[in-house]
Amino acid sequence: MKLLLLAPNPFFQNRGTPIAVRLLTAALGAHGYVIDLLTYHEGEDIELPNCRIHRTRALAWIKNIKPGFSFKKVVCDFLMFCKAVALVRKNRYDAIHAVEEAVFIARFIRRLFRVPYIYDMDSSLAEQLMENYPLLRPLGGILRFFEKGAVRKSSGVIAVCRILEDRARQLAPGKPVLRLEDVPLPRDASAPLEALREKYAIDGKIVMYVGNLEHYQGMDLLLNSFQMLADSHPEASLVVIGGSAADIADCAKFAAKLGIGKRVRFIGPRPLGQLFGFLVQADILVSPRVKGINTPMKIYSYLDSGVPVLATNLPTHTQVLDGQIARLVAAEPAAMAAGLAALLDDGQLRADLARRARERVGREYSHEAFQKKLCAFYDGLALG
Repeated sequence: MKLLLLAPNPFFQNRGTPIAVRLLTAALGAHGYVIDLLTYHEGEDIELPNCRIHRTRALAWIKNIKPGFSFKKVVCDFLMFCKAVALVRKNRYDAIHAVEEAVFIARFIRRLFRVPYIYDMDSSLAEQLMENYPLLRPLGGILRFFEKGAVRKSSGVIAVCRILEDRARQLAPGKPVLRLEDVPLPRDASAPLEALREKYAIDGKIVMYVGNLEHYQGMDLLLNSFQMLADSHPEASLVVIGGSAADIADCAKFAAKLGIGKRVRFIGPRPLGQLFGFLVQADILVSPRVKGINTPMKIYSYLDSGVPVLATNLPTHTQVLDGQIARLVAAEPAAMAAGLAALLDDGQLRADLARRARERVGREYSHEAFQKKLCAFYDGLALG
């Protein structure tokens, strides 16, 4: 089977959606599918089995494309539409695999060229737009109408979490739907180890956050809660891995304003291969996300690390996390500060949460399970 995979994001970059696209492409390629991957002009060229990477036209004024809706993404999606049509005219594809908003490109191609598509549903586009842009709420009915059509006209839906799986089944009863959660990133034993305690002169316990520093990730919440620990746990340090230079500067300025600038280390992005080596140096891993419904990809690596996890008690987390494998707290500073304090003070609690989390990852979120579920779903689709 030959697939056209539409990935409307920079590829490859060390962040959620590009990582998921790489994982999916590698699994299908290893299973024998031949893939043309069409993505944005930004990103690193990487080798993937049975895959050739195509890119949209590069425009000099479009750089540093961030996650979420933006004018830059609108322009890049239009360029993707043009390139996708050209590829379909040139090549014979058995199906199109459309990630996120690329489903609307795939739906147009289906109508024009009769090529079926699979909708890779990483979020509810309608709900995401209304949440981020409240002025669009009066158009909610129209946005949901287009989302419903995208699901119904697809040959199948791959949902990244339970909430999206339920939504897809509600929009199109009887449609083939696969819930395909992310998995922990591979451990690279050969990756060089950067000793955080030595390099940054950290004596006490480490609370660690990994990911971008966009508003929905809850960095204000995390920094405010950490400030509340200043008196009771002055020895604790917060290490933040990831983020653009501009976002790091903004967060560092806010931390300094709160009086905790010396206790927070913003060390910037690190290679994916080094992630596990950083996680295991922490005493607590945090995910303070305040918006969204899909589960952050990092959660699976967090759970696999053997380090206890603290996260906000919101659907974005609770469809995977529960009180047996993580400390869940309300998305407000006092509750998060109390949760951090409880974990910092109780070594047995930390050990119990971490042990149960790793056991569950091994049972439910392995790479083998991911590839088996994905390939069985594809092999069972009626494409044509």
